[in-house]
Amino acid sequence: MTTGEPQLTPRGSDLVDKGLAGGKVGTFAGAVLGVSCVAPGYTLTASIGLIVAAVGLKMPAIFIAGFIPMFLTAYAYRELNSRAPDCGASFTWSTKAFGPYVGWMCGWGMVLATIIVLSNLAAIAVEYFYLFLSQLLGIPGIDDLADNKAVNIATTLVFIALATYISSRGISTSEKLQYGLVGFQMVVLVLFAGMAIYKSVTHPATFDGQTLSESFSFDWFNPLHGIAITAFVVGLTGSIFAFWGWDTCLTLGEESKDPQKTPGRAGLLAVITILGTYLLVSVAVMMYAGVGDKGIGLGNEDNGENVFKPLADPVLGKWLGLLLFLAIFASSAASLQTTFLPAARAMLAMGAYGAFPKRLASVHPRYLGPTYATVVAGVITAVFYAVMKVVSEKALMDTVAALGIMICWYYGITAFACIWFFRRELFDNTKNIVYKFICPLIGGVILVLVFVISVGEAWAAGPVLTEVDVAGHPINLHAPGVVFYISVGLLLAGAVLMYVQRSRHPSFFRGETLSRETPPLTDDLEQVP
Repeated sequence: MTTGEPQLTPRGSDLVDKGLAGGKVGTFAGAVLGVSCVAPGYTLTASIGLIVAAVGLKMPAIFIAGFIPMFLTAYAYRELNSRAPDCGASFTWSTKAFGPYVGWMCGWGMVLATIIVLSNLAAIAVEYFYLFLSQLLGIPGIDDLADNKAVNIATTLVFIALATYISSRGISTSEKLQYGLVGFQMVVLVLFAGMAIYKSVTHPATFDGQTLSESFSFDWFNPLHGIAITAFVVGLTGSIFAFWGWDTCLTLGEESKDPQKTPGRAGLLAVITILGTYLLVSVAVMMYAGVGDKGIGLGNEDNGENVFKPLADPVLGKWLGLLLFLAIFASSAASLQTTFLPAARAMLAMGAYGAFPKRLASVHPRYLGPTYATVVAGVITAVFYAVMKVVSEKALMDTVAALGIMICWYYGITAFACIWFFRRELFDNTKNIVYKFICPLIGGVILVLVFVISVGEAWAAGPVLTEVDVAGHPINLHAPGVVFYISVGLLLAGAVLMYVQRSRHPSFFRGETLSRETPPLTDDLEQVP
């Protein structure tokens, strides 16, 4: 591996060339990698139960509500990337806008989010791996292996190791693998949705003589009616989680064919594709299974962490149902591999600028990728998953909720970073007003509000402790829940690590490696050979 001397990229900028393979990723390929990282099949499996438990039949409205801040923030990412393409993405831009301390914490949140979702992806992959084997071999007991903690953890570690190995071999290997995996899962999801809608009309689902299926209603898409504010925020947190990962396109800026334009276009294409998929599948499953708490109903707690398991056979039949299990496994496995891309590249950038240990800035001389950072991300993911599986009875749901909080943290900082980064030119023309000011402002405000309310909900979700005051009257106190410790606890741990890093390598925190200056306009950029 080699690090080399940092090379300035655009004239007048202190962004450095990190030695990644340039000119590899086009708009379509970037969008495919973004969709793969989001993993619609896996994400719907993990989020439908959480969203339905909060808002019931308003699930499509919540997906739309979650799409709005993501779409608006995507413009902030696009504008920032067009001026300062860098694999550090949110970390780099927030540092240049607000300075090293905010930038470090933003980067830390970004790394944490990827580690959390990697562990979550591995959990889904393991569950559907054993489900697929059970159905294929006709041996019901095999799918129970996913519930055995020892077997589950061991299998998950194998999957993480395989994904780490593939990701460490560079962007070209990742890109080629994703075309087949993403295409397969999207075709199967569309087939499943079509069959579910058809059967909701021709063969409605029942339980104990009661019809579970629902008739389609446009009211499902209205987020302004029939939802309590706390339920709305909980559902919105799950929805924001459902869109996480599209910004992978932006971390590949230095490896794109047109670093200033390709990543932003790919990100917008990925977000819109994902929204269409979510709305189609959410409407289909509600029409067929309903949101009740009996049988295959989406509100049944037994189905909360895996809504497709009870729906596969009734909707598709035994053998086509196998395709659904295989598609969800492929979705989570594909995303497990592509999610290493933003994790490793964020760590690479933070290492290159001195925010993380310099060893993380090394690039493999053959694969031209951050192999060392990828391996580190894999090891941390494995440890995090093993610990979560042991300490939490609802590891999947807890990590989904915690991830929503992490996403709001670093996406929100990035949205406001866009406004401050371009503050001197915000009102130069209408385009700047819309894309560099209004869109990031609205998206950022929504994300901040969701972050604050979600943290409050996470605090109140813990056990109630009863104390007695001096007069002998009982007082009920809320202890923090697991989600609070995962999200806020890890953010606070990051603040401690930041000061440890500052004491060892102070140059980044003095603004010597990444300064608070705005690179010149795109037309003035001059790539250094």
